[in-house]
Amino acid sequence: MATPAQTPGLDPSRVAEIIVAGDGERPGRRGSGYLVGERWVLTAAHSVPASASAVTVRFDADLPTHWTAPARVLFRAESADVALVEVVGTAARKPITPPRYGLVPDGDLVLRCSAMGFPRFKLRDGTPRRSPHATPPNRYRDSCHATGTISVLSNRREGTLEFIVAAPDPHPDPARSPWEGMSGAAVWHRDALIGLVQAHHRPDGPGRLAVARVDQWFGLLTAEELYLLRRTSEFPAGPDGLAGSLTPSPVSGPRLGSLPDTVPLRELDGLVTALMALPVVRDRTRLDLVLTNVNPAIAANSPRDATLRIDVLGIVRTCLRYPGTLDELLDAVRLLEGGSIGRTRVDQEAAELARRQGLDQRPAAVSPTPTGAEADPWAMMWGS
Repeated sequence: MATPAQTPGLDPSRVAEIIVAGDGERPGRRGSGYLVGERWVLTAAHSVPASASAVTVRFDADLPTHWTAPARVLFRAESADVALVEVVGTAARKPITPPRYGLVPDGDLVLRCSAMGFPRFKLRDGTPRRSPHATPPNRYRDSCHATGTISVLSNRREGTLEFIVAAPDPHPDPARSPWEGMSGAAVWHRDALIGLVQAHHRPDGPGRLAVARVDQWFGLLTAEELYLLRRTSEFPAGPDGLAGSLTPSPVSGPRLGSLPDTVPLRELDGLVTALMALPVVRDRTRLDLVLTNVNPAIAANSPRDATLRIDVLGIVRTCLRYPGTLDELLDAVRLLEGGSIGRTRVDQEAAELARRQGLDQRPAAVSPTPTGAEADPWAMMWGS
């Protein structure tokens, strides 16, 4: 068995495809998971039902490091929808560094997150290019690297996190979800595992997933289950051992909140051109995702257009009619773009626009924005 790379945060070689055989009467199912120790995989409890006759874990399918092994369920806690699966008969050749587990406090925060798993909409017909001599059947399920945001204050009553991602097309069968098989995928903020994909609630739309929170396991798991997690993957003994709490931090970048809505179009040209150069703006799906994280009135009232420049200009002009919303939009873009050259150019154009309009850029007291602030040191929003 190949040894997964030792990297912080999400390591694709440790992402498990969970293959479950039925009991003879019920069909099997697929799920996702993550190798948290030399032979232990975390996944969702409902991905490995008690009725399963056999469980198999697969890693790096059709790659040179591919390996597959039978597994057994050590525990499945339906209360927290988490299960710990043990690989049978084999283990990593070198020690596996357990993940850091993260605390997500209640607050007006928006976190950039990512997850990797094997949802149903990634089913493919044919033979993988990386394995041209693979034996039939010529159908396979590919991986999905989902990146997006978590708005912390959503789903408080359910006790989950709402993971907003690019929406796949609906499944042809209205009774099926395109996200089937993604359950159990580890969800990461920076280098900390903060939850497992739990469910896709249809009324939320195809671009939102519910995530079971790691920081709630202390109150939902039994003492024996918590002991097994500590022994196998160094899960902390209490909430104090979780990776540092996130707190709102000041937004970096020039502020345009007091820019009047009477600014001439020619004054906005530089900022609009800089925004158009960003991948997150050129991709209409991602741009729509950005707009869902700012004032809802922007998406509702912007005169959308098929021509990108006119579309972006219309969005910016609409933001100016709602004081402070242009800053929300730019903060979302900054988080998605990180420290890219394109993000730097947007900041430069925003600063020049503020200078020409005589806006006061002196530091001011920071308060959470309507969409929250993200604690990354380099940016502020965007990773069944």
